[in-house]
Amino acid sequence: MPKNYINKNFWRSKTVLITGINGFIGGNLAKYLLSLGAKVSGISNSEVKNRYLVYENISNKIQLSKVDLKCFKDVSKYVSKNKIDICIHLAAQVDVNVAKKDPFETFESNIRGTYNLLEALRKKGTVKSIIIASSDKAYGEYPLSKLPYKEDYDLKPLYPYDVSKACGDMIAKSFSSNLFKLPIIITRFANIYGPGQLNFTALIPDCILSINKYRKFIPRGDGSNKRDFLYVKDVCYLYTCLSYNLYKNKNYTGEVFNAGTTHGYTVDEIIRELCKQTSNVKLYDEIKKKYKNKKLSGEIKHQFMNYKKLNKYFGWKPTYSIEDGLNETIAWYKKFLKKHSYKEFLK
Repeated sequence: MPKNYINKNFWRSKTVLITGINGFIGGNLAKYLLSLGAKVSGISNSEVKNRYLVYENISNKIQLSKVDLKCFKDVSKYVSKNKIDICIHLAAQVDVNVAKKDPFETFESNIRGTYNLLEALRKKGTVKSIIIASSDKAYGEYPLSKLPYKEDYDLKPLYPYDVSKACGDMIAKSFSSNLFKLPIIITRFANIYGPGQLNFTALIPDCILSINKYRKFIPRGDGSNKRDFLYVKDVCYLYTCLSYNLYKNKNYTGEVFNAGTTHGYTVDEIIRELCKQTSNVKLYDEIKKKYKNKKLSGEIKHQFMNYKKLNKYFGWKPTYSIEDGLNETIAWYKKFLKKHSYKEFLK
């Protein structure tokens, strides 16, 4: 299937709004869309540009505005004043640990933020394509025998972050219904990793810090929980694919698409691969000893996804293996951490 979505003639005339552009995925997506010639604008609750945007020399190519999605007046004012052809809604409180400690802020950001944005876009009435980033965690806990998740599974989340994403997901469904007819696609992706992930409590950057002797790695569980991992470049290709196809064909409105690799990797397997690629067998042995008597708390034990529906509709599939993705990621952090201290990014 031809990749029409990378057509630069299409993107040159489009203004794309990325909410959460200061985040890991938003920064990578901005970089990719700029390479296709799109005009990229972004909103964030901070005026400080993400170090990733600065590091990659693209911060001056983006129109960045400070807008708090929790404030409808501010959101509405921004949306009404700016040209928006396509909106990709990534802004969220994404840290599971923060959600466990501060559920209120997570609900405010991920639920209120979503309906404020969609109501402002509904009133504007001219946006042709809206992509909403939900999460695999919206499904809640399913037994390993029922995995990978399928798009028609019921959403039955329990923990705060998972509930917040499921709520945003259902709000988007309502706005895409026959009542409001907003052109919306909902995405539920696996864990995303790669260059620019500056949340150093996340598994892969946290382990890379340990590999480079910046700090000790402390596992949250016994290493047996399974997760699916998508490389961020594949995610950028996918967001571009979906936003393009929805722009061209409103019949995709209301569709939900899962994306993963169909493979659940245990946390232990990811750590082992990272240590293997960096010739750190000794560190792996040290981490393995710390699994003893560790129990995962407030998190879903096993999660992984497939991409069958995406492949059927658009011919999309992941292009990066876990080995290749981790290899590029390790190399990026090695260069980045020579310029920046990870402590700058700790909350």
